[in-house]
Amino acid sequence: MISTQNKDLAQKWISAFNNKDLEALLALYHENASHYSPKLKQRQPETKGLIKGKDTLRAWWHDAFNRLPTLHYKLVKLTADEEQVFIEYIRQVKGEEDLNVGEVLQIKGGKIIYSRVYHG
Repeated sequence: MISTQNKDLAQKWISAFNNKDLEALLALYHENASHYSPKLKQRQPETKGLIKGKDTLRAWWHDAFNRLPTLHYKLVKLTADEEQVFIEYIRQVKGEEDLNVGEVLQIKGGKIIYSRVYHG
């Protein structure tokens, strides 16, 4: 079943990234949310790619927004059901090759509880 509410949440997620609006982005996440990313694993190997909690998410994305001022996500496709959203997008950063990305957002009670990035 398609979830309009979760599709709307995913649209807000994309918008928050593209606007570098850290507070709007964090507002979509549960306080104890977890996030896995190959970029995180690469930049902070001690995490093994997984971070937990809003404070840690805040630090990770604050750093990303500062390091990558031209970061932009070009939405390709968004699929949602009642519990999760799958987003396909192109990660664009000036001076870097475009990167095809898939991201799964697991949602409970209207908040993201887990997100996982896949690079292809």
